[in-house]
Amino acid sequence: MERRLAAIVATDVVGYTRLIRADEEGTIAALKSLRADLIDPKIAAHHGRIVKLMGDGMLAEFPSVVDAVRAAVETQQAVAEHNSGLPEDKRIVFRIGINLGDVVIDGDDIHGDGVNVAARLEGMAEPGGICISGKVYEEVRDRIDIPFEDLGEQEVKNIDRPVRVWRWTADAGFAANISAKIDEPLSLPDKPSIAVLPFTNMSGDPEQEYFADGVVEEIITALSRMSWLFVIARNSSFTYKGRAVDIKKVGRDLGVRYVLEGSIRKAGGVLRITGQLIDATTGIHLWADRYEGNLEDIFDLQDRVTSSVVGAIAPKLEFAEIERAKHKPTSSLDAYDYYLRGMAAFHQWAAEDTAEALNYFYRAIELDPDFATAYGMAARCFNQRLAIQPFIIDAKESAEAERLARRAADLGRNDAMALCMAGVTLGFAVKDVRGGAALTARALALNQNLAWAWYSDGWLNVWLGKPEIGIDRIGHAMQLSPQDPMIFQMQSAMAHAHFTAGDDSQAWSWAQKALHDRPDNFPALLASAASAAHLGQQADAESAKARVLRHFPGVDQRFLATFLPYQQLQDSARWSEGFRKAGFPE
Repeated sequence: MERRLAAIVATDVVGYTRLIRADEEGTIAALKSLRADLIDPKIAAHHGRIVKLMGDGMLAEFPSVVDAVRAAVETQQAVAEHNSGLPEDKRIVFRIGINLGDVVIDGDDIHGDGVNVAARLEGMAEPGGICISGKVYEEVRDRIDIPFEDLGEQEVKNIDRPVRVWRWTADAGFAANISAKIDEPLSLPDKPSIAVLPFTNMSGDPEQEYFADGVVEEIITALSRMSWLFVIARNSSFTYKGRAVDIKKVGRDLGVRYVLEGSIRKAGGVLRITGQLIDATTGIHLWADRYEGNLEDIFDLQDRVTSSVVGAIAPKLEFAEIERAKHKPTSSLDAYDYYLRGMAAFHQWAAEDTAEALNYFYRAIELDPDFATAYGMAARCFNQRLAIQPFIIDAKESAEAERLARRAADLGRNDAMALCMAGVTLGFAVKDVRGGAALTARALALNQNLAWAWYSDGWLNVWLGKPEIGIDRIGHAMQLSPQDPMIFQMQSAMAHAHFTAGDDSQAWSWAQKALHDRPDNFPALLASAASAAHLGQQADAESAKARVLRHFPGVDQRFLATFLPYQQLQDSARWSEGFRKAGFPE
């Protein structure tokens, strides 16, 4: 496998979704014009190469790190000058991240930690600004007269070591004005809204992170059962894990009024939970307390935290509603511990982690054969494996997925999580779409705050030939989890929903968003290939097909005809025609 050292430049449009919603055609045309007139010439002039375009993003590589930085700064300055004559709502503004690292060559594409770090640096940059790694700074500090500000070492998602980050910004006033206009806070829902941030693990043992995260997830689940509350999903809340946060900014970013933060210490058989509830609009602390007890009291401690939060938000709430929100997933602490370990592994979205998660859920079930949510998550692992490794689920595995899903549904008749996991597994891995839809509908009736239930029900409605309902469901899931690290799954579902609705342009656009963070996402690649083929974008269709075959050798039209569980003949036929036009092998 070929490797080389390269300067990697990751670029992304700020507020792209807002711009597209306001004027889709105008935004796409303006972005193409900027690339043709300003960005591509700057890259070429500094001997760079565009590796790939990803909807609102772009990846480029340069043999010289000095050239990469100069190209990035000149691009941001040229775009700022271009924007100065435009209304605020028509300006396209970029963030840029630059890293120097070893990359793996895969045809015309590149992969590796060097690319991942560049993408994370781009996310840290201000609108109109640039963030570079310490490696880049050391190479350019004495060779170019461009000022950078030291942001110190930063924890970067999915990178196992801190990264030294340096920042360049354009004129501070201009950058602040752009930031204020484009990074507008999300509007508050019409009911009390809350985000629960990851609690700090105070145990002194990194191996206990899964336990602290699991306790917080159970508090989120308990709060979400209250229909009068709007609760941000776990995945969006956990994007703040390990970061020093500005609570007011968290409230603006997530669109919530209240934020709960705290810490957990587990030592021997003693558990201590501290928590504080803050009004994110004012920064005022509404409540703070500490709870301590034996490990066997964990569910009671979680309930006490939940009740205190509810009491601070709605002092007149009927006590009966608080009691109804309490839910003991299992009476076995060992089973619960394995379940938490499984959840920690499941959220990593990788084949080996999913296999590890499945083993943990099996062990939880062995210890408590009535643990409904563990059955549901074990079933969901088969779905995740099917999306990551589409050839892995054979008849035997499909039968096991069905067994687990139906057992979860039987045991968890009042457990929204168990029902939605069982439902989407029956739909995708077992191809019982109608049976799965009945379960996800029941999950939504039980818990209107569960993003996974909205997302899962959205998929099932799309497969049933009801894409408009699917679009609405998936959109609501995104509202509940606006900064979800696994947002690419929802974006991929949106691509399929729009394709089924006959809107190939939107389908292709959503597919590119999904592929931005996960270039090997199989469902998104399928949507990209089929929608581009129907649009007559043959080069894009064949490029997506080539990526599918590179990542998943052996995929052909016969396999694809049975992979997607569409129930309407016209929907299946439309997909098959798209795959044929894209050039998949027969």
